[in-house]
Amino acid sequence: MRMAMVGLGKMGANMVRRLRRGGIEVVGYDRSREVVDALAREDGMVAADGLADLVAKLPAPRVVWVMLPAGEITEACLGELHDLLSKGDLVIDGGNTNYHDSQRRGAWLAEQGIEFVDAGTSGGVWGLENGYCLMVGGSAAAIELLAPALKVLAPSHDYGWAHVGPIGAGHFTKMVHNGIEYGMMQAIAEGFALLRGKQEFNLDLAQIGELWKHGSVVRSWLLDLTADALQNDQQLENIKPIVPDSGEGRWTAIEAIDQGQALPVISMSLAMRFASQDQHGYANRLLSMMRNAFGGHAVAKK
Repeated sequence: MRMAMVGLGKMGANMVRRLRRGGIEVVGYDRSREVVDALAREDGMVAADGLADLVAKLPAPRVVWVMLPAGEITEACLGELHDLLSKGDLVIDGGNTNYHDSQRRGAWLAEQGIEFVDAGTSGGVWGLENGYCLMVGGSAAAIELLAPALKVLAPSHDYGWAHVGPIGAGHFTKMVHNGIEYGMMQAIAEGFALLRGKQEFNLDLAQIGELWKHGSVVRSWLLDLTADALQNDQQLENIKPIVPDSGEGRWTAIEAIDQGQALPVISMSLAMRFASQDQHGYANRLLSMMRNAFGGHAVAKK
C-alpha cells in the first residue's frame, strides 16, 4: 500500500514512522521542508513539495490522510484536495475536528465521488510505540480501502481500531472520549490535591500514585502518567495553574445540552478549566462586593 500523510507534526510524523515500520509506503508533505527532508532520510518516506506533487506520486485510488489542526487549516487543505483528487479516491481527517464539520465535508466531497473517513485518533506522543486507538466513520468501501493502514497504526491488527459508523461517527466518538478524559483527569487531580492537603500525615504522593497503579479500581493510563510525574516533582512549583481546553470538552458539553442529557462531571471539569484560565477574577471580585453589601463582610484589597 502507498498512501499520503499531510501534516508532519508530532502526531503526523510518528504515524508516518509507524506506517513505515509496518511496511506501508508513505508520501509526506508539511509546510516545513526541513521536517519533510528529515523524515525522508530517517524512515524512507517519499518527500512531496506540495499537495499537487503529493497527489501525483500516489497510485489510484489515492489515499490521503490529513493530520492538521482542526478548523481553517484543515478546511483549506481539504478544499485544495477536492480539486486535485478524482472519483474513488479517499481522504481521511485524523485531527480533532467537530463531527458536524466532518458530516458537511463528507457530503461535499461525495459530490465529486471522493470518499471521506473521519478518524478519531487517540494515543498522543505514545502512539508510535503503543499504537493508536482509531475510531473511524465512513462507508464500508472506504474502510476496506484504509484497513491495511489502520491495522498498522492500531495497537494490533485485530483490536484498537473500529469502524464505528457513518461519516461523523468517528469524530463524535472521539469527542465523547475526550469529554470523559476531562472528567477523569479532574477527579485524579482533585484526589491528589486532597491527599497533599492533609499535611499532618506527610503523605508521599509518588508512593501512593505508584501503589494505586497495581490492583486498584482507579488504575488507568492517566494514573500511570500522574504517578510517573510525581516521582520527579511533587511540589509542581514551576508549573502555572492554568489548564487550556482544546475544544472537545466544549463540544461534548454542547452536545449534552442539545440532547438534554445531564453530564455534571464532564461539564464541571470543563468549567474548572475555564476557571483556571481566568486572569481577572471579575466574578469573584463581584461576589466579594456582594457579601460586603448585604452582610458587611470584609473585602480583601490588593
